[in-house]
Amino acid sequence: MKVAIIGAGFVGATTAQRIVERNLADVVLYDIVEGLPQGKALDMMESAPIWGFESSVSGTNDPEDLAGADIAVITSGIVRQPGMSRDDLLERNAAIVASVADHLLEHAPQAIIIVVTNPVDVLTHLTAAKVGTPKERILGMGGILDSGRFRYFLATELGVAQADVDAMVLGGHGDDMVPLPRFATVNGVSIEALLPKERIQKLVERTRSGGAEIVGYLKKGSAYYAPSAAVAQMVESIVRDQKRLLPCSAWCSGQYGITGQFVGVPVVLGRRGVEKIVELPLNADEMRELQTSSARVAARVARLRIGG
Repeated sequence: MKVAIIGAGFVGATTAQRIVERNLADVVLYDIVEGLPQGKALDMMESAPIWGFESSVSGTNDPEDLAGADIAVITSGIVRQPGMSRDDLLERNAAIVASVADHLLEHAPQAIIIVVTNPVDVLTHLTAAKVGTPKERILGMGGILDSGRFRYFLATELGVAQADVDAMVLGGHGDDMVPLPRFATVNGVSIEALLPKERIQKLVERTRSGGAEIVGYLKKGSAYYAPSAAVAQMVESIVRDQKRLLPCSAWCSGQYGITGQFVGVPVVLGRRGVEKIVELPLNADEMRELQTSSARVAARVARLRIGG
């Protein structure tokens, strides 16, 4: 399969590296900056004899090279700086993503599209409105990253293996995301049986501010190792038709009482894209938090006057 990654910055380039090193697909890395995608692609390919992968990555500044992509990953845009929220990026990144969507509509209309650029839920909605692809073939990355952060914090707190911790974060990819401690487990054991409520709540709050914590350290950049890992997991589930149950920003049409918008929910992700939205038995507080987060995403969408 062919994966097109639009944006050769840290997230895009690291995603390309993860995909080819795992032999998931051939990658074309696109950017408007001349020489940037070509140089990064060449550097990656020169590691192939050492690392032993057979997939290829090429760099380009020509949007026509996106043609034939089975999956397109949008990472283009400006990144957060200290003191900025994801919403501060809205209007500038909306213009960038709208231009990318036009390229995909012209050159790769059949591609499954994964939006990474922030604010991701709003820009996934924008991409869907521009491209017109069936909405199950357009989704946003956010929930997997947020869940990964929550899982890491839990594993570290408990001193257990990372692989034994399962947890899920729903809602918009922002400060009002909805971690679900009630569904988090360590090898099947509820974390509520292992940690006091006040400690769990502190880890929930750290998860919500996980991106800002990294921005605070980096000063002039934002996270890219964990986001690229999240995208690679999505690509793998699609390419290999794994049908993984993963939290992604997906189009809701009544699920969880949410209609006509993209927001983070559990989906079955396979070769056709979003094959099913799974409705968890949320309690009243969890449902209220999810719907509040959804309403805030809807308000941001309204700011851009995006059609459905």
